[in-house]
Amino acid sequence: MLRLKGGRLYDPAHGIDGQVGDLYVEDGRIVADPGPDAVIHQEIDLTNRVVMAGAIDLHTHIGGGKVNIARALLPEDHRFDPAPATDLMHAGCGHAAPSTWTTGYRYAEMGYTACFEPAMLPSNARHAHLEMGDIPMVDKGAYAMLGSDDFFLRLLATGADQRLVNDYVGWTLDSSQAMAIKVVNPGGISAFKFNARNLDLDEAHPYYSVTPRQVIQTLARAVHDLGVAHPLHVHASNLGIPGNADTTLATMAAAEGLPIHITHIQFHSYGMEGERKFSSEAERIADAINHMGNVSADVGQILFGQTVTASGDTMIQHRNRRHASPDKWVCMDIECDAGCGVVPFKYRDKNFVNALQWAIGLELFLRVTDPWRIFLTTDHPNGAPFTSYPHLIRLLMDRNFRNSKLDEINPEAAAHSQLRQLAREYDLYEIAIMTRAAPARSLGLSDRGHLGVGAAADIVVYRDDTDREVMFAKPEYVFKDGRLIVRDGRVVEVVNGAVHVVKPEYDKGIEKPLKDYFDRYMTVKMEHIKVSDDEICSCGASRLIPHKCSVSSS
Repeated sequence: MLRLKGGRLYDPAHGIDGQVGDLYVEDGRIVADPGPDAVIHQEIDLTNRVVMAGAIDLHTHIGGGKVNIARALLPEDHRFDPAPATDLMHAGCGHAAPSTWTTGYRYAEMGYTACFEPAMLPSNARHAHLEMGDIPMVDKGAYAMLGSDDFFLRLLATGADQRLVNDYVGWTLDSSQAMAIKVVNPGGISAFKFNARNLDLDEAHPYYSVTPRQVIQTLARAVHDLGVAHPLHVHASNLGIPGNADTTLATMAAAEGLPIHITHIQFHSYGMEGERKFSSEAERIADAINHMGNVSADVGQILFGQTVTASGDTMIQHRNRRHASPDKWVCMDIECDAGCGVVPFKYRDKNFVNALQWAIGLELFLRVTDPWRIFLTTDHPNGAPFTSYPHLIRLLMDRNFRNSKLDEINPEAAAHSQLRQLAREYDLYEIAIMTRAAPARSLGLSDRGHLGVGAAADIVVYRDDTDREVMFAKPEYVFKDGRLIVRDGRVVEVVNGAVHVVKPEYDKGIEKPLKDYFDRYMTVKMEHIKVSDDEICSCGASRLIPHKCSVSSS
């Protein structure tokens, strides 16, 4: 048994805010105080140390076809950021799109113990799981993309019963070994193939004559009816377009009170005020979230420097190709299920639009009052690489530092922003909510994201440094399932994490029309799409962790 003695515990799931206490770990789990007669095999004195559960990133592009495309597209990204092999670790490389091994090592070295890929194409699920299985150190999971696939759009266009849609969504989650459902530019990826270059919330698809609003309502209902813990994960229409805040607000309303998660909301919070017709709508968006208890969001903060944007939103990425830096890009499609676009991009602090995007993201963090419903992300790598999280945390916790950075950006953008007037500084308890407890609750991970008895012993220990960037960049200890994997910010043991999936109940009779559809229109058989439980571990994961779905009576 291991005793972690005398640390300051931050465990929002149990209302513990910096209280000094001990943790006991046995067989990979946090256990109750065994009493004075128990045999303690190892004890670590954590006096004056900050102790939190392992961090969870609920939206990070770490696996699937688009990430591999980004790696292939940017050899310079790998040449300039090598990670040599050690006695423990494989060699790797990459800043914006790091290799699989390097991704796992760097996440663990920052205190992250679970990461979720938010855009897995069901027909490409086997590839995504193979790629994620190659990422060591952290647990993984993925969200299956629906909403622009032809089978779903045919159901919607023909007025299929909601129960049939639910069966299809349940089958998709099961067959692709997914944790949640995501919709990207609802119906828009399909509309792009019919030469549409924009599809707003109530605009009819040029072929199927259904609207993005119908797509969202139907999928949100299906996810709710199936009892999937994480709400429908929505990449809304009109990403990055000035004036898109109206669409974002309408998208929230379209859920009609059902749970909905708006992803990378910074890219969906733009107005058209001012001479440049580009302005912040962060206040209006944040107010809406504050008043709509069914809505959560992750921010997708941008930070300055070189990165690569990798999105399933082919329509928008095709539009963004003219901003590629360096000047190369890829758009592609798989099995007419969905697509992706990969466009390298460099965010510049002296550029008006980029600087205002930076301020808008920070405004959203500071204006949304409930840290249980706003999540810390950069939409890795779209806003910035995940390795910038410690810098982002300092921006949220240190107003003087934030204002000093505000002084460095494009002065016109700074003048257009209300960021300087926002005095809020996040504290350690709120950071623990945003990066641990809240993502675990949103995903239905009952034994992750907290320090209670029975939880997996994913534990992070920090030195309490007033420079929060230094503090969160280099934990003193990181434990994964009770094993010490990082010491003083360096990997000391390599482990393989588990894969989290949901197992909803559905009528398997859906396979009859699906088989007919695959036989007629697809290049592979339906049976070949399905990823079995055994395959998950053969892909590299330590184990498969299935989560039950709780069907409500409403």
